[in-house]
Amino acid sequence: MSAQDCVWLWRHPRAEGAAGRCIGCGTDLPVHWRRAKRLARRVQAHARRERLPHRVWTSPLQRCADVGRWLRRWGWSHVQLEALREIDFGHWDGRTWDQIGRVEVDAWCADFAHHAPGGGESLQALLARVCTLHLPARALVVAHGGTMVALRWASEQRAAPPSDPLAWPRAPRNGQCWKITLPTALQP
Repeated sequence: MSAQDCVWLWRHPRAEGAAGRCIGCGTDLPVHWRRAKRLARRVQAHARRERLPHRVWTSPLQRCADVGRWLRRWGWSHVQLEALREIDFGHWDGRTWDQIGRVEVDAWCADFAHHAPGGGESLQALLARVCTLHLPARALVVAHGGTMVALRWASEQRAAPPSDPLAWPRAPRNGQCWKITLPTALQP
């Protein structure tokens, strides 16, 4: 994979107050400004090394957008895309996993691809949403763990989400970068 046909995805910095909670697009948690600035510096250094355009795409949620705002302060272009937001967990969003309960989680696992956890968005719907993205090659993106996994899944040309939750890849760590090749359907 060359730098000409790929994009770089960074997971947003660790959000304040996320520990032990189900956090999707309905809970717009902040990140400490130092963590956002630190990740922005890493993106900036990467762009310099790879000779990439000074343009970043982010989710509009502040845990991603704050990184883009730092880059914008330094002369970058910052584009916020709704399609990059985290999965919608409906009424689960913001609750602790104990509050959600085993029965509801088991219902999701029983129909992992199509069940909408908390009445929000199914995995199939998340994949359909990320497949509407039109990112150019060599794009620098700051997104959420669920969105990144869905983009990687799509980049590997997988037709449908798995029915088994154990087959769904693990999300990257906060601040981790993935380099992926976008499928033709996601290229402008």
